[in-house]
Amino acid sequence: MSNISFWKIKPLDQLTSEEWESLCDGCAKCCLIKFEDEDTGRIYHTNVVCELLEIFHCQCTRYTDRSVLVPECLTLDASLAGSLKWMPDTCAYRLLAEGKNLPMWHPLVSSDPKSVHQAGMSVRGKVVSAKDIDPEDLPDYVVDDD
Repeated sequence: MSNISFWKIKPLDQLTSEEWESLCDGCAKCCLIKFEDEDTGRIYHTNVVCELLEIFHCQCTRYTDRSVLVPECLTLDASLAGSLKWMPDTCAYRLLAEGKNLPMWHPLVSSDPKSVHQAGMSVRGKVVSAKDIDPEDLPDYVVDDD
């Protein structure tokens, strides 16, 4: 039996469901609402998260049904992991798809599920829920630097 971590030896498309899910660090950055300028293609990030996200724990309250309840929510797979440039540059799926290592604060590396929050890498304490704002006000929540 190998002592090498599975994510270092297996390609994303060969991971089991359990291995795949364990790659998620729980940052919930992918749950941030984004929108695209139709003219330029630029993606704008907000500090507003999906209404299904429970912010303190950074967990989806309806994970299994999320793509049905929120049609904009993508179900990430190995083919998408390296192609979605709006995914956070700290996302384990993106990092591995790009041939990079997981950061030290990633729960699989640190063996601590709270390390993502302790390192300040999650959305905890930094966002508001979409259920608490008027959708027309979303542009007021853009956080990208120009």
